[in-house]
Amino acid sequence: MISSPKTLKRLLNLYPPYLGAGVRITYSSDDWKEMHISMPCRWYNKNAVSTHFGGSLYSMVDPHIMLMLMPLLGREYLVWDKAAEIEFIRASRKTVNTVIKLSDEDITRIKTKTANGEKYLPEFYIDIKDDEGLVARVKKILYVKKK
Repeated sequence: MISSPKTLKRLLNLYPPYLGAGVRITYSSDDWKEMHISMPCRWYNKNAVSTHFGGSLYSMVDPHIMLMLMPLLGREYLVWDKAAEIEFIRASRKTVNTVIKLSDEDITRIKTKTANGEKYLPEFYIDIKDDEGLVARVKKILYVKKK
């Protein structure tokens, strides 16, 4: 398991797929509950019509909730990405940003739902925005189970 949010931030910022897409973790809270991510629109992450490539928009939010939940729940839990959907709201040629937050209520709900050993499939929604507003909305479904 990764030792600290700052280490995770450094590793993700050096991760080749993120380097290739221009994805940058700009902030990671010390308590694992908040992460900020940005991605400029560059020649190497544009689609055929010179706007953000949809795969890059999704990749900028892909593993983060799982990676944040693992240390928050501890080694006695299995945490996996299960499914995702992305809705493209409008095209953008500007830098896009997102803030991923996990609340104390999220953690409590997960622990309550998994206390008897049952799996739980929490859903999280992440908005990707530029300075004009919403660009895409991602729904992430995780698989969580107490070992």
